[in-house]
Amino acid sequence: MKNEIQESVGILKADKGANKFKGAEEPSGVLKGAQNAWDMLSEEQLQKHISTGSSDLNGILGGGIHCKEVTEIGGVPGVGKTQLGIQLAINVQIPMDYGGLGGKAVYIDTEGSFMVERVYQIAEGCISDIMEYFPYHHDKSSSGQGNLQPERFLAGIYYFRICSYTEQIAVINYLEKFLGEHKDVRIVIIDSVTFHFRQDFDDLALRTRVLSGLSLKLMKLSKTYNLAVVLLNQVTTKFTEGSFQLTLALGDSWSHSCTNRLILYWKGNERCAYLDKSPSLPVASTPYAVTSKGVRDAATPNCKRVRIM
Repeated sequence: MKNEIQESVGILKADKGANKFKGAEEPSGVLKGAQNAWDMLSEEQLQKHISTGSSDLNGILGGGIHCKEVTEIGGVPGVGKTQLGIQLAINVQIPMDYGGLGGKAVYIDTEGSFMVERVYQIAEGCISDIMEYFPYHHDKSSSGQGNLQPERFLAGIYYFRICSYTEQIAVINYLEKFLGEHKDVRIVIIDSVTFHFRQDFDDLALRTRVLSGLSLKLMKLSKTYNLAVVLLNQVTTKFTEGSFQLTLALGDSWSHSCTNRLILYWKGNERCAYLDKSPSLPVASTPYAVTSKGVRDAATPNCKRVRIM
């Protein structure tokens, strides 16, 4: 355990030293000049969002998952976190002619929950929806119907299987080089960001420092490469006010590491999503469904929040 922690810290120090050396050769982006707020707003309004597959869920997210931001999605097992992650990896590839980003995805799997058969089903569901909403457009579009094949969607997902937190740190450090070589990537999904750090990391103070470093790196990558970072998170129990309550894993300090936070939960037999944190959107909730085609709108329109800290 001690050797693994030293290895993890060594990876972070090596990466930090490389960045420091690079900075000595050329000025950083911060020193090159300021950007005015009006240009920032105009740029943000022109940004397309990555659809979740549910129009109701897109609605509370302000159109979908935002590029240049880190979004945390947490919830209990079986509520649909991985399903939503796979859906986003497929939907980011929807061609621009059909209102998508036409990008690719990086999927970092720490739990082994990524099933290619399910990915294929969701890709078929996405294509089915496109053909339904644009019944004649595909014959005229530059993308063409030939590109709307499940195999092409699966080929657009770069998959990393992670078996320890040292591998997770190494892959996240490697992302900067990878994204520089694959500039068409528009989303990075980590499923889940907490798994190995909860299982194998006993030094909580060191864990907090390591995770803070990783979150800062992911935030920087999202801004630099104009992509969305989605962190799937687990839940744990917290003793508060004389009772145990569900809360997202890694504690309060981790909650500051993301731009947006979406909590998925059950209300009876219905799946619901609650936007718990956003810099520009109000808190809101909506039901959603996980179908054979992927994440879609639920049949019922209203859903109230279940207490989860």
